[in-house]
Amino acid sequence: MSLVRVHNFSISIDGFGAGEGQQLDAPFGHAGTRLLEWALPTRTFQQLGFHGEEEGSNGIDETFASRWASGIGVEIMGRNKFAPQRGPWDEDWNGWWGDNPPFHTPVIILTHHPRPTLTMDGGTSFHFVDASPAEALEQARALAGDLDVRIGGGVSTVRQFLEADLIDQMHIVLVPIVLGRGERLWDSLEGLEQRFHIEAAPSPSGVIHLTFARRH
Repeated sequence: MSLVRVHNFSISIDGFGAGEGQQLDAPFGHAGTRLLEWALPTRTFQQLGFHGEEEGSNGIDETFASRWASGIGVEIMGRNKFAPQRGPWDEDWNGWWGDNPPFHTPVIILTHHPRPTLTMDGGTSFHFVDASPAEALEQARALAGDLDVRIGGGVSTVRQFLEADLIDQMHIVLVPIVLGRGERLWDSLEGLEQRFHIEAAPSPSGVIHLTFARRH
């Protein structure tokens, strides 16, 4: 069976994966880009359109960042990763990423307000479903074929899949900042470490890459 994976998911040292006050010009709320600054210079993120260095950096951060798309057939994300609004949809809103989003696969968006499938350039299609994590995973696997499913976030979506014990592999990036408020990843997940083999790899950028692999 295909694996369920999380990649490049950054949290502060006090456990927050997003700041408070998400809005159109602040997708991560008051955290701004601080949770992503380790990734922005990498070759992978430069190729995704985060312009800066022409080639992007290599090294340990790039090694981890580059794994996010390999073998992935579908992403599942929460509504807040797709849009800053709540309630019924403004159907003129097609996501943060422009006409050619970086996913290039089907994407299942968890929402209490389903809407028609949105087909974008480059092979990305957004499917809006009202479903539990297990139900969404069943739909994702039907779309993914033999490929893996990526849980893309945001924080509550990753936490819900962990609570349901549906994640096989996870890459968490511990960023040396203190946010103080926002949405915390680890709430209600006491004893999570018993389910996974966990390894830590420090980076010269100051972050620590934590990898979780399900115990068999």
